[in-house]
Amino acid sequence: MRSLLRPTASKRVVFFVVADLLISLWTLYFAYLLRFNFQIDPHFLETFWRVYGVLALLKVSALFRFKSYFVIWRFFSLSDARNIVKAHMVAYGAFVLIFFLFSSQFQPFPRSVMIIDFFLSLIFIGALRISKRIWSESFNAHPVKPALLIGINSKTGTIIQSALKGEIDYYPVAIVSIKKDQSSKDAYISNVKVYAFDYLDRLVEEKEIVSAIITEAISQDELRKTVHLLNERGIYDIKRVKLLGSGHEKLEDLSIEDLLARHPKDLDTEAIAAFIRGKRILITGAGGSIGSEIARQCQKFGARALTLVDSSEFNLYQIGEQVQDADLRLVNVTDRDALEKVFTRAEPDIVIHAAAYKHVPICEHNPASAVHNNILGTKNVIDCAIDHKVQKVVVISTDKAVRPTNVMGATKRVTELYAQNVESGTTEIVAVRFGNVLGSSGSVIPKFKQQIENGGPVTVTHPEITRYFMLIPEACQLVLQTAAIAEGGELFILDMGAPVKIVDLARQMIRLYGKEGEVEIVFTGLRPGEKLYEELLIDEREQKTRYSSIFIARPTPCNIDRLRRNIDEVLQADNVMEALQRIVPEYTSRETQTKLSEADKE
Repeated sequence: MRSLLRPTASKRVVFFVVADLLISLWTLYFAYLLRFNFQIDPHFLETFWRVYGVLALLKVSALFRFKSYFVIWRFFSLSDARNIVKAHMVAYGAFVLIFFLFSSQFQPFPRSVMIIDFFLSLIFIGALRISKRIWSESFNAHPVKPALLIGINSKTGTIIQSALKGEIDYYPVAIVSIKKDQSSKDAYISNVKVYAFDYLDRLVEEKEIVSAIITEAISQDELRKTVHLLNERGIYDIKRVKLLGSGHEKLEDLSIEDLLARHPKDLDTEAIAAFIRGKRILITGAGGSIGSEIARQCQKFGARALTLVDSSEFNLYQIGEQVQDADLRLVNVTDRDALEKVFTRAEPDIVIHAAAYKHVPICEHNPASAVHNNILGTKNVIDCAIDHKVQKVVVISTDKAVRPTNVMGATKRVTELYAQNVESGTTEIVAVRFGNVLGSSGSVIPKFKQQIENGGPVTVTHPEITRYFMLIPEACQLVLQTAAIAEGGELFILDMGAPVKIVDLARQMIRLYGKEGEVEIVFTGLRPGEKLYEELLIDEREQKTRYSSIFIARPTPCNIDRLRRNIDEVLQADNVMEALQRIVPEYTSRETQTKLSEADKE
């Protein structure tokens, strides 16, 4: 019984054809009643059935011609109403022509009946079509929205079927494809017409489109252009189809991460799996944005055992809930004795050091803490790994280590130098440098989201400031891929693509939220230690690897004994920034920047 009542395209056509025939019969007879003041002379009814038969055939044919029988009932739109008007004009026009050619076959017949019937039929057939939409929007707390489907594939049909069953609050009224496939133009998928993308302006107006659903995989540039075109036409409700791990699909909002994501074409999951599978792995900073994702990736790629180290109880608890077989260790990496115990217990094959203070302004205001955590913590991890003959150590670095202008960047540059020059014995030690990851704690994207949701303003430090961005999972996978090919002593650099202007990022997020014109952008000025432009490569002499997304920086040799002495001095120094500058000559401290600025003014 349930399957009998389930809506299908064929049942819908049969229903509306029968309904239109009955409505046409009633409207024609009612037109006679109105014409004769409800007292019809039987003489005029002699040709009634002949008139009805011809008119009904013409009307049904015209409605078929204008696709009125293929419209989903609750998705009836203004353009569909226009098609009903056109179908009536064609049908009644054809009847008038037939009437004059074969007038003897329709006599007696009062011609005014045709005019009355035309309007009655138009009103009642149209009323039937729009009735379900009115009912749905009146009694449904979430009225369905006319949607444009972008993409021609199996997901397109799935979305249409979900709309038919009332599983989503959208109804597809048109399909376009960004790909230049002329064979699909003017075709139909589940009775929804496929148009060329060039028809976008006309479709938005005629079909009253207020939302879009992207079902096909398109390049980053195409995605950005498409979103821009949709936003220009007032469409801000943009969804994409996401494939879940269970094989099912779901609709989710298009996010700024989707627009900024840079998907590496040379991601080698086989190399990562071969590197991780069966290994005992220790991850520091395991509760942070990078550390937690690396932990998940290591579990996914078959690590034998995971030891997760973090100084934050809450962060450690969170990642422990996701990676439930891991050994959770609440330890600060600056505590050498506690760290030694963790290494002794875990006996790791691989160590991934992600623990660090990374927020530039906070590190700038607390330089001693930043030095203690970032430099001493990294040195402790590397030294413990060497003592315990760990096979490989991966130190996570940052683009801010290149010609640093802040304490955080300078501390990370020191750790790079230590990783490159320490006597490591059998332990292979590498550092991996990359830029900002999207959605990490303290990044601009969560901050902008909150500001937009609160009605603004969105605060940007400088109109020209730019940053590199990469998705957390992709950055972490590339880190593991880099570790797989490392031989020790290298400083690897991940290709982050083109830098993004932060003000453009803010504008795009405001558009995605449909708040353009409502939320303003306010420039607050650069914060202490902040650069306008971040760099990933120091010069053009970096070596290429077999992966286009991974480079090896030119090594920076230094005397390790002197570096150790300098590190001890930094840890005990009253003027941390001055001590850092002795290790990292290219570091321009806040005081130095102020002096240079004053000299320029003079």
